[in-house]
Amino acid sequence: MEILLAKSAGFCFGVQRAVDTAYKHADEKNVYTYGQIIHNEEVVGDLAKHGVKILEDDELDQIKDSKVIIRSHGAEKRVYDILEKNGNEIIDATCPFVKKIHNIVMDECGKGHTVIIIGDGKHPEVKGIMGWCMSEPVVIGTEEEAEKFVQSCLNGEYKPSENISIVSQTTFNYRKFHNVVDIIRNKLYNVTAYKTICNATSVRQREAQEIASKVDAMIVIGGRNSSNTQKLYEISKKECENTYYIQTLVDLDLTTFESVSRVGITAGASTPNKLIKEVHGRMDEMNFAELLENDESRGSIKTGEIVEGRVIDVKPDEIIVDISYKSDGVIPRNEYTNTPNADLTELVHVGDAITAKVVKTNDGEGSVLLSYKRVAAEKANEKLEAALESGEILTGKVVQVVSGGLNVMYDETRVFIPASLVSDTYEKNLDKYLDQDVEFILTEYQPKKRRIIGNRKQIIVARKAEAAKELFDRIEVGMTVEGVVKNVTSFGAFIDLGGADGLLHISEMSWGRVEDPKSVLKVGDKVKAFIKNIDGEKIALSLKFDDTNPWLNADEKYAPGTVVTGKVARMADFGAFIELEPGVDALLHVSQISYDHVNKPEDVYKVGDVVEAEVVECNAADKKISLSVKSLLPVPSESDDADDAESEE
Repeated sequence: MEILLAKSAGFCFGVQRAVDTAYKHADEKNVYTYGQIIHNEEVVGDLAKHGVKILEDDELDQIKDSKVIIRSHGAEKRVYDILEKNGNEIIDATCPFVKKIHNIVMDECGKGHTVIIIGDGKHPEVKGIMGWCMSEPVVIGTEEEAEKFVQSCLNGEYKPSENISIVSQTTFNYRKFHNVVDIIRNKLYNVTAYKTICNATSVRQREAQEIASKVDAMIVIGGRNSSNTQKLYEISKKECENTYYIQTLVDLDLTTFESVSRVGITAGASTPNKLIKEVHGRMDEMNFAELLENDESRGSIKTGEIVEGRVIDVKPDEIIVDISYKSDGVIPRNEYTNTPNADLTELVHVGDAITAKVVKTNDGEGSVLLSYKRVAAEKANEKLEAALESGEILTGKVVQVVSGGLNVMYDETRVFIPASLVSDTYEKNLDKYLDQDVEFILTEYQPKKRRIIGNRKQIIVARKAEAAKELFDRIEVGMTVEGVVKNVTSFGAFIDLGGADGLLHISEMSWGRVEDPKSVLKVGDKVKAFIKNIDGEKIALSLKFDDTNPWLNADEKYAPGTVVTGKVARMADFGAFIELEPGVDALLHVSQISYDHVNKPEDVYKVGDVVEAEVVECNAADKKISLSVKSLLPVPSESDDADDAESEE
């Protein structure tokens, strides 16, 4: 049978301290405890055998010249006053966490603040806290009560002071506490909430839930009157149907576990370690006593130690981490990231595993102050130092654009990339890089001088050189390639071929005449062209594929005698050039325009005019076609010629 024993089972720090104090003074004369020292009949009964009696509240005035031990829950101030007045020696075993709350409420009341206590108003700890308030405090136990309180303030039924101070019962549920605080803060002003929850209870409950979810049967040990133990039973029962609540070893029925392969054991804060050992020993004869020692069960941590944990709660400005210690760890925003006003709920989630460094074992509010960014920075420094030697390409996020370049965050370490090293070409505006991930190599690393310099340009240049080599190794004249228009000029367009640029000259854009390259192509267009020539690193491209050459079948298409239509493309003194189709121009000689004398073609036509003519001659090899309009006109008669001659005279 496998046994899973909760490390947090048994006395918490405050209870252990109170019980040890009681046993220290046992067998002395006239020793009392104010109320039951813990909710465990066996311990209370054993102390009674040693002469330690229980002092109830209504007996305070009757006890004189005795020793009175204040239990870990603490007591009201009036209890101290009465005991001292009657000459009693007070032995204060109040839990330090509870004592801290007493001091807080005294100070806050002294400032005239309204004090709110979040917890169970019937619990002795809460009653004790109330007794240290100089003015009437407000006790809230649920979210519903918080809503009612806020509403009573808003409608004027209750008038709080200008400032509100909130404390909590040390064993109150952490999430529930924050929910109540949020309800109050969302509607009221000047609210200060103190972190007074002892994490031992929440740690014990989480561990019980985790173990119960893994076992076939669960044993919960503790007194029937212990609310702490009852809560453990309820939590375990939800996870494991076979959960058994026992007070002593007598309640343990071993036959129940005969067919069980895995058993879990936990215990409330008032359960003696001796009883836990007995139950564990009965379940398994092996000696696991060392697991129950306080130091072993809770573990120990020290400043500077690296700890592993799991996120149990996330707020915009802090992360709560279960580090398997008597107190939870807290990572404030400035110890998680260097990014100001970062919302941690967007970066971390409940259940995430996390590694952090212990900054303080007690942050002043009962939690362990942790830092994630210091661990990340240390790891980053190791990576950066290695990357400087190896030339490894790193990736970081641009968090700031400055006049001199880019500030890039790499695992919470700031790397500066000068503007001259951002790209292989000059970039006037670097704003486009903000919040973008960029690659860089490290060229200088002096963390003590805060000089960590990155270089992005070198990567770009190297990759382009590699791409260019790969491109030139595989291309050859005549090969068809695809690319993207990178730039368009008056003389042509530069095409990015993925490693080098090729020039598509204006004369190679079409078989026809192109006046402006921008009328044909624009930046970003995809182009399929063939390589016309390679001269060193220069690549000449062309769109004039042979199979699209309009002169291929010109002899047939423009055979002599064929009547064609075209547009006047340009003029010369000796005639007009007519575009029959893109890339095919024919000459209409001035003598072939009319039977009448034409001095210049401009006297009859202008550029763009549509002309119908007859092909007189076609030589596709020389790309020459001669046209005649005159041949399509009626031949003038001799009388017409005579009339013309007379009119000329």
